[in-house]
Amino acid sequence: MPTVQPISSDPSPTTTTLGYALFATRWLQAPLYFGLVAAQGVYVYKFFNELWTLILRCVSGQATETYVMLAVLKLVDVVMIANLLIMVIVGGYETFVSRIGLQGHRDQPEWLSHVNSNVLKVKLATAIVGISSVHLLQMFVDVHHTSHHSLLWGTVIHMAFIASAAILAYMSGPMAAQSERGHQQTHREHAPEEPAEKVFVPAQATSREDEPSAEERLRAAGFPARKQLEDFDSEHPRSFDREVVARLGKLDFVAARRNVVFVGPPGTGKTHLAVGLGVRACQAGHSVLFATAAAWAARLAGARDAGRLAEELAALDDHAVLVVDEIGYTPFDAETTALFFQLVAHRYERASLIVTGDRPLGRWDEIFGGPSAPAMVDRLAHHAEVVRIDGDSYRMRRATSAWAD
Repeated sequence: MPTVQPISSDPSPTTTTLGYALFATRWLQAPLYFGLVAAQGVYVYKFFNELWTLILRCVSGQATETYVMLAVLKLVDVVMIANLLIMVIVGGYETFVSRIGLQGHRDQPEWLSHVNSNVLKVKLATAIVGISSVHLLQMFVDVHHTSHHSLLWGTVIHMAFIASAAILAYMSGPMAAQSERGHQQTHREHAPEEPAEKVFVPAQATSREDEPSAEERLRAAGFPARKQLEDFDSEHPRSFDREVVARLGKLDFVAARRNVVFVGPPGTGKTHLAVGLGVRACQAGHSVLFATAAAWAARLAGARDAGRLAEELAALDDHAVLVVDEIGYTPFDAETTALFFQLVAHRYERASLIVTGDRPLGRWDEIFGGPSAPAMVDRLAHHAEVVRIDGDSYRMRRATSAWAD
């Protein structure tokens, strides 16, 4: 029986050119953001002008306690408005005009790594609530010079801002989920078709009777020890973003096929957090495989020498998460770097990697040699949550305490 071929209608060159021209009009917004940069400069001038006036009145003894409180609140107000401006400038430009390319930069803001129109709207709404709170506090501090009418309407407007922010935050969840489902559907539609005998069926898609239990997944993962995220001593690191790790603990990055990179000195808990995420992924039904960077290098080199590197990379597709631990303690030559590049490139936008290292991505040229290192870092960081941990070694602290005792 003859097969019916689907009719594909490719866009005409005229339609494509018109679409590109319309898309290029996004650059008309660029001058608007530079105008907001100028407004940021105005607020910098206003801040230091208010600060200088406050210092002069305090030195001359003309500043009352109420005046100082109002002046400080005014400075806080200026700073919060400046924060709102920088979110609009950087986040808006990144979302609506062009990518800035800060992935892996040591000063990249935490919120910029996952910014989109929904996230930006919620953050702007919460920033406006904060500004409104400062204004309302100024009214209550200077209550003797504020009419009851102004207090009433200030409170009503502030509550309206709170309600609007809550509604936006509530609506952003379903909208983000719908956007992610659309992205995954588009990815599946544009994925190249493979012959039937090479179609990969993930382990999670098997029947319930054949599906491994959480305990079996944990044993197969090869963790050096089973560590829980809840057992991590979050008070030990000097610098540590608890909110990011809490969000990662929801495992949304696994469904979104994103990567996680923990960066910090030895003994600060990077492996603990990586194992904790892996354990939680196993408990959620995902297959995970853990190994150190040296072990991964040996495994990939063995597969290459046996002439089955492609088959090995395809077999690793059985695992939704791969953990690569201790990058940075052993340098790799160009051939080994090429193997890691193939691993990262194979899993790019297909499955997740959790990586721990002792230095930021911008310094990985000190670890990986050869021309493929920048391309590997670029693919790893493109869809990655980079978590920086700063502090002293937890193991050395315990050893020092035991010696002192």
